[in-house]
Amino acid sequence: MRSSDIRQSLALASATPFWLDSDTRPAPRPALLADRNTDLDTDLAVVGGGFSGLWTALLAKERHPDRRVILVEAERLGWAASGRNGGFADSSLTHGRENGASRFPDEIELLDKLGVENLNEIQSTLTRYGIDCDFARTGTISVALQPHQVDFLRVAGDRFLDRDQVRARLNSPTYLAGAHDPDAALVDPARLAWGLAQAAEGLGVTIAEHTRVTGMTGRRNAVELTTDTGSTIRARQVALGTNAFAPLLRRLKLYTVPVYDHVLVTEPLTDGQMASIGWDGREGFADINNQFHYYRLTADNRILWGGYDAIYHFGRHVRTEYDQRPETFARLAEHFFTTFPQLAGLSFTHAWGGAIDTCTRFFAFFGTALHGKVAYALGYTGLGVAATRFGANVMLDLLSGEPTQRTQLQIVRHRPLPFPPEPLAWLGIQATRAALARADEHAGHRNLWLRTLDRFGVGFDS
Repeated sequence: MRSSDIRQSLALASATPFWLDSDTRPAPRPALLADRNTDLDTDLAVVGGGFSGLWTALLAKERHPDRRVILVEAERLGWAASGRNGGFADSSLTHGRENGASRFPDEIELLDKLGVENLNEIQSTLTRYGIDCDFARTGTISVALQPHQVDFLRVAGDRFLDRDQVRARLNSPTYLAGAHDPDAALVDPARLAWGLAQAAEGLGVTIAEHTRVTGMTGRRNAVELTTDTGSTIRARQVALGTNAFAPLLRRLKLYTVPVYDHVLVTEPLTDGQMASIGWDGREGFADINNQFHYYRLTADNRILWGGYDAIYHFGRHVRTEYDQRPETFARLAEHFFTTFPQLAGLSFTHAWGGAIDTCTRFFAFFGTALHGKVAYALGYTGLGVAATRFGANVMLDLLSGEPTQRTQLQIVRHRPLPFPPEPLAWLGIQATRAALARADEHAGHRNLWLRTLDRFGVGFDS
């Protein structure tokens, strides 16, 4: 496709994330202002208004209805990764079964079971509170784009789809095979966040937006949080769901890096365009390259198309100017029309980016601080839409001080290796990205650098 056609397809794309560009977005909650809310006391303070924090606040009140819970968000609820993602709610707690099995083989069967239970419980919660977020248990389909990937997918057994079968699900000349995972759902992530907030408030949770926590100090019987509004929160316990942003605990500084993922959304497809691609099952799709794309239909038959580039900026910075990256948008558009040449001429209405918190094992890690009064869950690496609910339960279990099935898991008791400080982090990540790209171009062959990372159980992904 000509570069001029690519530019034309992106010419009118809005920088606002599609999910947040909605008339149903609730009005901002008030901030905790010093003249009205100084020196608040609470049983549990939750820092972060994304999925991790919202699930923690809701579950905390479900466990103990009399518990006083305050949630504070520096910006708007769900404005960061929770409102910018593709809306894939995967049952996996380990960024895919293979990744989990390679790291914790003795636990993978239990982790699979807990992951499906977690997804089932999400669905039940949505029904119980009447949260309308277009939740659909469609499953996802992984597709092979290169011959060597076909045998990799054959291990799916009766879920394996040959070339004709997968193209019957979604018509692309690039597909060689596929595998269907039924234990996954699609969701409107922003409406999920807003619905969780409303449900939590209905149970008595206090939510404040535009209230940034600037400091955390342990006291004898409490934790003191200072904010940029001048308010001080004294909490018996604290749960941290800060995602890609700088953690309040210095010990966690090297355990995650912010990686920028970028996404396009098309204009709504016509009936004829829908007929040309099929997609009657409306499953989520992703290819299995190292640098992969993920894509899905929205409720009004747009195609959301994201992934491929995973951009790390020197210094672990999270900045608004990184959200827009024209060269990545152009690359995504080019790949889109290669996958669906029958949709030539389609325009993109939205193009945005955002930071994901990735860690070296690709799925969340957990822990406590300040003598057990603070718990954290970080490092979801792009698969947090569903897994954050599990992480919220882990944080609440840890704060309870009582051992549970979750707290005894190896994935909870062990942390990943940290990333090195700069400039080694930047150099290592760039070397890894280049090696992954070469592997995709050479039948999946992993060079010495990647094999060395594999040996030590570390890597880089989004």
